[in-house]
Amino acid sequence: MCGVRKQIHLPVRVDNILVSSCLIGKKCSYDGNHRRNRWVLEFISGIKVIDVCPEMLGGLTSPRFRSEIKDGDGKAVLAGDAIVINERGEDVTSFFITGANEVLRIVKENGINCAILKARSPSCGKDKIYDGTFSGGLKKGDGVTAALLRLNGVTIYDEEEVEKFLRRKEVKDAQFQRLSENGAGNRED
Repeated sequence: MCGVRKQIHLPVRVDNILVSSCLIGKKCSYDGNHRRNRWVLEFISGIKVIDVCPEMLGGLTSPRFRSEIKDGDGKAVLAGDAIVINERGEDVTSFFITGANEVLRIVKENGINCAILKARSPSCGKDKIYDGTFSGGLKKGDGVTAALLRLNGVTIYDEEEVEKFLRRKEVKDAQFQRLSENGAGNRED
């Protein structure tokens, strides 16, 4: 993950971290709700958090119509080869590009090198995003903001990766505790 947090050792040092606002409980998702994630909240405890919603920074409201990237991914949107449309068929690309650029400005101003972003989002999705058909299907690629941050050297994780990481840590901690209780850690062979 992105630094050192309590007893979790991560490959990148983190003094502050960028997090999707919806993941920490802010009601900014397209449906007017949040996507609060207990694993993300546990992970960021004790770290300076800068939370963002690229779509709202770009000028969209919450609630709003769902949006997906048509004919490409976030990198293609940034290159002008794909667009973001909402479920009414309206082109909302400019809001997504504006929001991504605003997030990049915040990242640069704060020296951020790591982000935890919302999985599958047309802004924040990492590696997989919704496929542009509004059917729930997925395709390979990043959202617009995730693509721009990656192009600028920011390490990105989504909430599902944070959960897997912390669950593995819990298992390892429990195994170590059992070994310690059985005296296995104190033997000299």
